[in-house]
Amino acid sequence: MAEKSAQNIVDALEKSKHTTLPRFLFGLGIRHIGEATAKDLACHFGTLDAIMAASEEQLLAVNDVGPIVAKSLHTFFAQEHNREVVAQLRACGVTWEEGEAAAQAPKPLAGKTFVITGTLPTLSRDQAKDLLEAAGAKVAGSVSKKTDYVLAGNDAGSKLTKAQELGVDVVDEATMLTMLLPVPAA
Repeated sequence: MAEKSAQNIVDALEKSKHTTLPRFLFGLGIRHIGEATAKDLACHFGTLDAIMAASEEQLLAVNDVGPIVAKSLHTFFAQEHNREVVAQLRACGVTWEEGEAAAQAPKPLAGKTFVITGTLPTLSRDQAKDLLEAAGAKVAGSVSKKTDYVLAGNDAGSKLTKAQELGVDVVDEATMLTMLLPVPAA
């Protein structure tokens, strides 16, 4: 192997040691913990140590975490072997940024499910998804009877058609942005 190729591999390995808390949590392969749940846990608790120390009751306070997920997560971190794996990964230099636990700000779209389709005028789909999730919404990949809103941009296709067939509310980017504003107190 040439020196440059070897250095590229070493550089790639070093780069892979720096990740995000949600990615690290998801990467542990904990049963029932997907990418969205890992992101919610990281936002709620802020640090891995806080997640590892959380009781099932504290875990249930996280958005979209029910009894099965809470039990699975609590059981995972209660096992000494799993705590040792985390300690070894940290010792090998795997790092991520941690922050403060998120303030429990009002979530104007809590409990609402959105599907995004088409090209939005000013936001990418990922940006729109991040904004919706920050406001408490769940973003799904396909339209169903459980979908509350379809965020439709230009060239929306079959998802828009299905939403119209099911009678799901269709909103544009501007309407979605107004929905993100907190509801004023009465």
